[in-house]
Amino acid sequence: MEYKQLILVRDDLKLPKGKLAAQVAHAALEAAWKAPQDAVRAWRAQGMGKIVLKVADEKEMLRQLQIAKDAGFPSALITDAGHTVVEPGTRTCVGIGPARAEQLDRDFGALKLL
Repeated sequence: MEYKQLILVRDDLKLPKGKLAAQVAHAALEAAWKAPQDAVRAWRAQGMGKIVLKVADEKEMLRQLQIAKDAGFPSALITDAGHTVVEPGTRTCVGIGPARAEQLDRDFGALKLL
């Protein structure tokens, strides 16, 4: 059984590469910390696969987060402190999983790669 993690990033923010990388890392860690340990162990053994996908804006990101929550996926919404690029409180991305790849694909397979 394959496991992976998804990171959904707001495309409308047009974050610089460094800021984007930091936000994605926050989302990956926060979501993994919320996941069941058996899923984390399986995911780590398989190389900790992550797929970074884009969502149009905050509204779409929050809609996808609700889908994740409704499906029972571990998830984390990242809100930036606003010290550098964006305003304080800007919600930048969402981490989902690790979870079974087939289940993630079912619910999020229509999203495009960043």
